[in-house]
Amino acid sequence: MKIPTYAALLIALASTTANAQAPQAAPQSGGSAQILTSVPANSVTVTHWYKQNVYDPADSKIGQIMDVLVDHDGKAQAFVIGVGGFLGMGEKDVLVPFDAVKITIKDSNKWYLVMNATVDALKSAKGYVYDRNAMTWIPEESAAATTGSTGMAPSPGMAPRPSTR
Repeated sequence: MKIPTYAALLIALASTTANAQAPQAAPQSGGSAQILTSVPANSVTVTHWYKQNVYDPADSKIGQIMDVLVDHDGKAQAFVIGVGGFLGMGEKDVLVPFDAVKITIKDSNKWYLVMNATVDALKSAKGYVYDRNAMTWIPEESAAATTGSTGMAPSPGMAPRPSTR
């Protein structure tokens, strides 16, 4: 009976020694990722905003949301709204605070975005263009000064212009 007891003791001792010598994983900061089991209450998708029309209080279209800007914590900070132009020509992209655009429901629960501004006010605002290299929006005058262009860079969702060379 002594042999099985010694064998069990040796196995236990060997596994304890092996565990003590094994490299330990570094503790992860913040713990492991949380997995949700349901959709958070009052949450909406980005598609409720992206490429949606924005209207003034008088129900006139003043632009279309071209991008949603978020900070490093994932909180929505601003919208890029395309104003003016026709079929994408002559359109100007401007920035507005995220909370400037309000969601209204109309006609059988259809989402409707309203902003307390006029199309003229947005057209006279500072314009921005998307810099594909920096992956950010920059003022039109910065883009024109550095590239010699007129600031007509495509929006992030648009395909790049083909080269004519």
